[in-house]
Amino acid sequence: MIWVIASIVIVVVIASGVVQRRANRVALRAVRRSHSRLDRFKLTKKAFIRQTLLADETIARAVKEHAAENAVDEAATWKRVDGYIDEIVPFFNILTYYKIGLVVSRVLLNFFYKVSAEHAAGSSAVTVPRDAIVIYLMNHRSNADYVLVGYVLSGRVAISYAVGEWARTFPLEYIFKSFGAYFIRRKYREKLYHTVLEQYVQLITRNGVTQGIFLEGGLSRDGKLGAAKIGLLDYVLGVARDPAMRDRLYVVPVAINYDRVLEDRSLLRELDAREGGRRPALHVQLGEVLRYVWWNMARLVARRWKRYGRAAVVVGDPFALGPWFDREDRETGGLFGLERTDRLARVQLLSDSVLERIAAIIPVTPVSLACAAIQSFDGDFISHQHLLERMSEMRDVLTELNARVIHREGSVEEIFDRAWRMLRMRRMLVRTGAGYSVLAGNRPLVSYYANSISHLLGPFAEGVRQRDQLPALAAGTVIIP
Repeated sequence: MIWVIASIVIVVVIASGVVQRRANRVALRAVRRSHSRLDRFKLTKKAFIRQTLLADETIARAVKEHAAENAVDEAATWKRVDGYIDEIVPFFNILTYYKIGLVVSRVLLNFFYKVSAEHAAGSSAVTVPRDAIVIYLMNHRSNADYVLVGYVLSGRVAISYAVGEWARTFPLEYIFKSFGAYFIRRKYREKLYHTVLEQYVQLITRNGVTQGIFLEGGLSRDGKLGAAKIGLLDYVLGVARDPAMRDRLYVVPVAINYDRVLEDRSLLRELDAREGGRRPALHVQLGEVLRYVWWNMARLVARRWKRYGRAAVVVGDPFALGPWFDREDRETGGLFGLERTDRLARVQLLSDSVLERIAAIIPVTPVSLACAAIQSFDGDFISHQHLLERMSEMRDVLTELNARVIHREGSVEEIFDRAWRMLRMRRMLVRTGAGYSVLAGNRPLVSYYANSISHLLGPFAEGVRQRDQLPALAAGTVIIP
């Protein structure tokens, strides 16, 4: 009996090894076909990373301080650290990422959107040194951003994201970790936790892992670009205490925009709740989700399904951080010799400058352009001709500003036709005679999408308002200089 059991175990072990080798070969072929750069450290076993962090002197000092300040046993504190490591550290799987993740993301994204990606310089031949450590800094419009940017850049690199608590539910947690994402507690202030997180982020940075960071720190609730946050970026920059790392650090700004953000109404409700409004009851929200699923399933069955317009990504020009470090050292006598608050103020200025670069390349989608034009009129009724004229004026201004207007959309009439399908479906705009009326209940949605490009059109929109308020001159009136 013992020999039978032993034989079965040996067969299972051999078979599992064969399956694993076969899976690895399939995964590596997928990487070669995608022409993507794979950071080798992503393949490091989680056990090795755990041992490395547990042996880290900075974490050891933080454990002693935490134990002393909270009057707890050091062994219990180390156990707490081990729990944080298990929570944060992912287990990247090549097969999951390249053979499952990219296929699923391609199907889902192209099912919901017409995806477009371009480089701000107008060419995909934007290169950085082979040993560069690249940080992609992005604006945050939707939770779909993780999938969208990963899909767009899949032919270049596999990005590691920092993912918030919302994804720590089964099966999302397993999926994100197998894609190389690491989890963070965004509003958790414990010093010990942040020491562990900082040391992990710096460990993967020193080992060349390409990271993606949403610079605003969270989703935009009103559609506008939020203030730049510095937490994770400051952790990454910490590796530059080693002079050899400075010239390897590069930042790539990435701008994202959609014709429809899947969570737009939920985000507006959160904004309203923050301003004193009342959230709908949980059963009301659940009912909305079920109606949404039912309605779209019915459209699929009836073959009336239409995509939600465009999901657009613009990849900016990479720039090296080495010159920034050199300049800061000259001005301060040593950036990392400053008090923490002074150093963070310098990092904040860097973050703000990157956000300005992102703002300058935000793609202008048909819905955002149409909503910006609608928003520029004070009344709730807009004639069709006036709306097209305003959109044309805005597009011309955006082109002069070198904004990323989606040029493949064609004429203004064609752009509006694409936007109209979404505006009509969302009940944001209804046809009334020779023009359109904005439904009062959906005015916040119009503002939400207009706000995505408001920073590009602010002075223009104000100038148009002032022009339209001037009284029209009577025929034959002579203007005396």
